[in-house]
Amino acid sequence: MADGNRNTVVLERLPFETDGGAGSRARIGLLVLESDQTLEWEMRALLDFAGVSFYHARLANDTDVTPETLSKMEAELPKAAGLLPRYLGLASLGYGCTSGATIIGSDRVSELLDHYHPGVPVSDPLIAAKAALGVLGVKRLALITPYTPDVTQAMQDKFEEAGITVVSVGSFFEMNDIVVGQISAQSILDAVVRIGSSADVDGVFVSCTSLRASGIIEQAEAKLGKPVTASNHALAWHLLRLACVDDCVDGFGRLFQLPIRDQHMQTGKANL
Repeated sequence: MADGNRNTVVLERLPFETDGGAGSRARIGLLVLESDQTLEWEMRALLDFAGVSFYHARLANDTDVTPETLSKMEAELPKAAGLLPRYLGLASLGYGCTSGATIIGSDRVSELLDHYHPGVPVSDPLIAAKAALGVLGVKRLALITPYTPDVTQAMQDKFEEAGITVVSVGSFFEMNDIVVGQISAQSILDAVVRIGSSADVDGVFVSCTSLRASGIIEQAEAKLGKPVTASNHALAWHLLRLACVDDCVDGFGRLFQLPIRDQHMQTGKANL
């Protein structure tokens, strides 16, 4: 159509109102490993509360899980944290790697993230597990990991330092994070029942954000008669509680019926 024959359309300026937007109740930030196949998928279910939204950034990592490759993630944490803008107003922020937090150290992780998001409560699966096991009353732990023995031992040491005795431990002995994400839920459930059935055990923790463990928590607790939690499961609960979302919800086991017990667990700065 020639310019001279073009119809004139008046652009109407439309009125609008604003509300709190997505996450009007709480906005939760999450740093996810680039190799992780599970964390975001499970978080969508675990953080499914009205007015709660989560925002994630991915950080570079090696698919082979060793103390050396895990320690390298310390340099990647600030880059990923910087991708989540402060103007989102995050209510809590999590680093999604249990073994990484074990090797780098939860205090160092919190320090790095606080630099980009000052004052925002920080968690990771190790901090979250300690808080979760505390409110669940677990002192004698069955630990399940996918890791090589050196990484598993480092995690055992962290629990022992926090006053939680590891009395039973099992591992899939798989160092490739891609393979870990493909371990079946049934294999995880079988491992929980096998390692957690000892009379000396009063609770179970399944470590690794790549393991699809959140969906078997209730079934495992029913079989064992003991509390069970896992990396993504504990992290989601802890991030919600740090964000002052105290709702109890059915379908995710005992933990999601409980509040945070005390201020130490709220900050994640102290051992149990």
